[in-house]
Amino acid sequence: MEGITRFCFAASYAVALGLELLQLIWPRHVQRLLALAFGGAGLIAHTLYLAVQRPPVAGPYGSMLLLAWVLAIFYFYGTIHHRRLAWALFVLPLVLGLVILAGDAPPPSGFLTGLTGPAFWGAIHGGLLLLAAVGVCVGFVASAMYLVQAHRLKAKLAPTQGLRLLSLERLEAMNRRAINIAFPLLTVGLLVGAALTAQHDEALQAWTTGKVLGTAGLWLLFVLLMYLRYGLHLRGRHLAFGSLAAFVLLLATLAASHPFAGGLP
Repeated sequence: MEGITRFCFAASYAVALGLELLQLIWPRHVQRLLALAFGGAGLIAHTLYLAVQRPPVAGPYGSMLLLAWVLAIFYFYGTIHHRRLAWALFVLPLVLGLVILAGDAPPPSGFLTGLTGPAFWGAIHGGLLLLAAVGVCVGFVASAMYLVQAHRLKAKLAPTQGLRLLSLERLEAMNRRAINIAFPLLTVGLLVGAALTAQHDEALQAWTTGKVLGTAGLWLLFVLLMYLRYGLHLRGRHLAFGSLAAFVLLLATLAASHPFAGGLP
C-alpha cells in the first residue's frame, strides 16, 4: 500500500481518458471495457492512497485530491449508468486536472488530529465546503455538456453523430439541482468557518487571505446565480456560464493556502 503514488492513479485516469477519446472516433466495445477497467483501477489506487497517506485537507494538495476522488466516483457511476453517453469525456478531464493541479505533497499530518472542540467544528466546516465544491463541479460538468449540446443543436448535427449527451432539459435540471444543493452547504460551511475564525487570535488577518476571500466571493456568485434563476427567471446559457465562472473561482480558492492550516486553538 505504501508503494502507491499519485502517479499511479493519475496514469490510470489518463489511459482511461485516452481510450474514451479513441472510442469517440473509433468505437469498439472492448475499448469501453478497457477504459472502465483503467478508470476503476485509478479509483481504487486513489482510494488507497488517501487512506494511507491521509493528506491534510486544509491545504490545496489534500483538498484537491479528495475532491478529485469524489468526482472519480461520480465518473465511475455515471459511466456505468449512462454507458451510451460521452460521460467520461467531461468528468475525467476534471478529475485528472485536479490531481495534477494538487501540486507537491506537504509533510503528512493526517485528515484530523481529533474530533473534539474546535477540531470537530473544523471537520464540519471542511466537510460542508467539500460537498459544496462537489456541487460546483457537477454544475460545471452539466454546464459544459449543456453548451456543447446547445451548439450541436444549433449546428443541426444528427443526435447519433459525434458526442452523445443528455437533453438540454435534463442538463439544465442537473445544473439547477447542483446549485440548489451546493448553496445551502456553502452557506452553513461559511458560517461555521466564520465562527471558528472569530475565536482565533489572528482572526483579523485571516479575513483578508485568499482562501477566505475566494470562498466569500464564491458565495456571492451563488447568490447572483440564485437571483438570476428564481428572481429574473433566466435559464439555459446564462446559468451555464455562471456555473463555469463559479468553477474557475473554486479552483482559485482551492489553490490558496488555508489561514489556519496548522490547526485551530
